[in-house]
Amino acid sequence: MPKKRIISLIASATEIACALGFEDSLVGRSHECDYPPSVHRLPVCTAPRFDVAGSSRDIDNNVKSLMEQAASIYAVNAELLRELRPDVILTQAQCDVCAVSTKDVENALCDWTGTRPRVVTLQPDCLADVWQDIRRAADALDVPRQGDELVQELKERMEAIAAKARAAPHRPTVACLEWLDPLMAAGNWVPELVEMAGGVNLFGEAGKHAPWMSWAELSERDPEVIVAMPCGFDLERTRKEMKQLPKHPEWGALRAVQNGRVYATDGNQFFNRPGPRLVESLAILAGILHGQENVEGTLRVP
Repeated sequence: MPKKRIISLIASATEIACALGFEDSLVGRSHECDYPPSVHRLPVCTAPRFDVAGSSRDIDNNVKSLMEQAASIYAVNAELLRELRPDVILTQAQCDVCAVSTKDVENALCDWTGTRPRVVTLQPDCLADVWQDIRRAADALDVPRQGDELVQELKERMEAIAAKARAAPHRPTVACLEWLDPLMAAGNWVPELVEMAGGVNLFGEAGKHAPWMSWAELSERDPEVIVAMPCGFDLERTRKEMKQLPKHPEWGALRAVQNGRVYATDGNQFFNRPGPRLVESLAILAGILHGQENVEGTLRVP
């Protein structure tokens, strides 16, 4: 059987394909696909339609402006897709803001003639959906057994972390911030990770999109721990963006701030990617919540 030619247009799907043993079959990627580092060799098939180097507020304004115009947030290079001759394209329908969507891909393929690639759409709203998406990708690549085995391995690793967390004497209350200006709480699978890590999640609901939140709400619930994990931001950029938070009058009075329990994380590499490294994301949260020093991928914010 000839080797499949795969294009992945979402970072988590790239990680899934590699975990299933198909890195050598990847022939193209999105501008966000960067793990494992070896995928940087692949042609980039997408680009954002706005300046991603701006502040949190600038990015939010640009995204909202594009959405008001009913414009796509990302551009797909249809000509390059055709040149790469994929058999399978991995994309997503979970969030039009976070990554290239199924609609974007379908628009890029609309004038193709002859054999069209199979478009596999992932839609992870919660942990159970992540496991189903891994199996969906494995089925599309004709390795269903490998999909089942990978899911089982990841679930077992998560359970081992959760079992240790359950033995902790205290479950701190937690606010996970998926965006900083304006404030947005983390939703989807993150509330599940918080509970598994031995915390009490105060904002956001498992299986539902990240909700906007106000400073008054954050102040009223006054979490013991605050974890910043802005979508698309690495650790250094998150740290930089968090320098603006003390400008808000409510910030200094928060219990987490007064007790030194505010953390910056690499949301881009971990929490925002519904793929194999959610295991590492859970380990990071457990380390933060239960006092582990020097947790990889985090920075305590003074």
